[in-house]
Amino acid sequence: MSEASILQAEPGVLALSGVLDYGTGPALRQQGRVLIGTAGADGLVLDCSGVEKSSSVGVSLLLAYLRDAKAAGKRLQVRALPEDMCEIAQVCGLLEFLPLEA
Repeated sequence: MSEASILQAEPGVLALSGVLDYGTGPALRQQGRVLIGTAGADGLVLDCSGVEKSSSVGVSLLLAYLRDAKAAGKRLQVRALPEDMCEIAQVCGLLEFLPLEA
């Protein structure tokens, strides 16, 4: 398993990868907030295709990133939500609130 990270993959696209859990969550939270706040684009995509495994921390990060984007006046869409994160969001009744990219 790789170390978790969030980085700007290309303009307007943030790439979230690795294992999302209680050990990696706090750093990802802070890094994501900074990236969203400093991104030049009004519309952002959070690409989750590199996420290897996620606990409920991953869904919590998505919600936090959505709040950060809204506070910054930006739109955020989620791309390639992994099955484990999708299942957690569905059990919590959050799946319908996540702006998933078509």
